[in-house]
Amino acid sequence: MEHAVTSCLFSRSSSTQRAQKVLLGLSLIAGVCLPVLAATPPAQGEQSAQGEDLSYEIAQSEKGTYLSSWYNQNVTLIGSKDISFGPQPVDDIYLEYEYFGRKGPFELYGYIDIPKVLGIGNSHDKGVFDKGSPVFMEHEPRISIDELVGRKLGFGPFKEFYVAFDWIYDHGRNRENRGNTLYSGFGTDIETGTPVNLSANFYVRRQWENYGAANENSWDGYRAQLKYILPLGKFDNGASLTYIGFTNFDFGSDLHDKAGPARTANATVATNVLLYSFTHLRFMAVGRYFHNGGQWKDGTQLDFGEGPFRARSDGWGYYLGVGYQF
Repeated sequence: MEHAVTSCLFSRSSSTQRAQKVLLGLSLIAGVCLPVLAATPPAQGEQSAQGEDLSYEIAQSEKGTYLSSWYNQNVTLIGSKDISFGPQPVDDIYLEYEYFGRKGPFELYGYIDIPKVLGIGNSHDKGVFDKGSPVFMEHEPRISIDELVGRKLGFGPFKEFYVAFDWIYDHGRNRENRGNTLYSGFGTDIETGTPVNLSANFYVRRQWENYGAANENSWDGYRAQLKYILPLGKFDNGASLTYIGFTNFDFGSDLHDKAGPARTANATVATNVLLYSFTHLRFMAVGRYFHNGGQWKDGTQLDFGEGPFRARSDGWGYYLGVGYQF
């Protein structure tokens, strides 16, 4: 969001004061019931691509429990730490609206984030109230080819086929702070013979704005994506626990050739979510591993005008979130 489910934060306090504010914000979220972690905000500054859909579990309940019988919605307050979609990890507290569902041939998933909604973040973060991005969003619709043609096309472990898209947009104040990417391709659902729900998508990438990077306005690379969901159990208090994971592998980009050794041709993000949910209340804890996050080479010496530093684009980032589904 500027990654958002984004990553956006702040700058005027001393480093100690900043750390205290971030820890206080995360503690407030954790104390509201159970810790919930979920989407990832993007790394700011030079590169700020949020990202990657979190994950979801379709709520099933009696008619009238939610506003729609098929269109699931929730609003979640999320705290994030060490999110590496850019060369400088971002900490942030942001607000996210998430939706998902299936209607006929159309399978929907997406979210809209408001970065740094409480004004709390680290020195690499800017949000809606301090001249940063006011909104970061990602939308991932899939359209069933099977239903469009009126016949079952699946074979072997492949249950159904889709035309698949993933549009990521970060509304920065100018070109250097704006991202606009469209992934287009095909997807499928895969029978595993286990309780694991597995799907896969393969995309080509059309890059428009990319925070001023050298691959703007070009077709540049590919994405292979796996998503997996495993129900872990239901409890006497009415809650359920679910593991949700997805891995995005971006490869084949020309950015390394165009921009030099600080950028890479590939990037990997692996996300692991534990979702503890009641009928309306949801708690999430997320661990996300980055390798070459945002296509930045880990350990590269960089200077964006505020002094030299080494890029940190490998490693773990974390989220906690508490939300309400309706």
